[in-house]
Amino acid sequence: MTNYYALVPAAGSGSRMGGALPKQYLPLAGRPLIWHALFALCATPVIGAVFVVLAADDTAWPGEAMQTLGPKLHVLRRGGPTRAQSVLGGLQGMAEVLGRTVGGTAGGIADDWVLVHDAARPCLSMALVEKLIAEAGEDAVGGLLASPVVDTLKRADDDGRVAATVPRTGLWQAQTPQMFRYGRLREALLRHPEVTDEAGAIEAMGFRPRLVASPATNFKVTHSADLHLAEWILQNRETP
Repeated sequence: MTNYYALVPAAGSGSRMGGALPKQYLPLAGRPLIWHALFALCATPVIGAVFVVLAADDTAWPGEAMQTLGPKLHVLRRGGPTRAQSVLGGLQGMAEVLGRTVGGTAGGIADDWVLVHDAARPCLSMALVEKLIAEAGEDAVGGLLASPVVDTLKRADDDGRVAATVPRTGLWQAQTPQMFRYGRLREALLRHPEVTDEAGAIEAMGFRPRLVASPATNFKVTHSADLHLAEWILQNRETP
């Protein structure tokens, strides 16, 4: 039987938002921002467990608010200075919590699917999680949610002027979750720790992840104004 697990790296400080509180804990629609993504993942029946990876010295984690998410949620204080290090720490912690071996032996975790999701991408829905699993769960490589680029793209020079117009045909904006087999993802991140997302590490290994179309509403909160848009989406969408 194929197992599915979710992993949410949340060890970053969210410095571009400003303020003392990491952006994943800022209030959004009456809950901490990160709660909304964790809710969608915990509510998806096929996902057996959800792991959130924090920095070891994180004192802002709103544990009381997270109790509403139930027993699927596990906190791992294994975050590192980079995304790749946090995900690797989370992968190791997952295996320990689940009592699974990392190797591809009987009872091992190597062939299980791991869905890695951004802590600051709160408008994820259960329907999107299930779509990713349905379209990439039988794929030999795995895949990620992504949105086709619709705007005209410009490349800037050092003076902030247009150097070129970039053809947008075939371009997609990567989102999360990004879903890959545990063993392959772990190996890819160990070999390519410089990447900014999990798909990049898989690509660097020579594989081609599947793109699963997702709406632009599944965006990452980066600036303070994004909180207002995220709140509107959460309050006005038809399904959770």
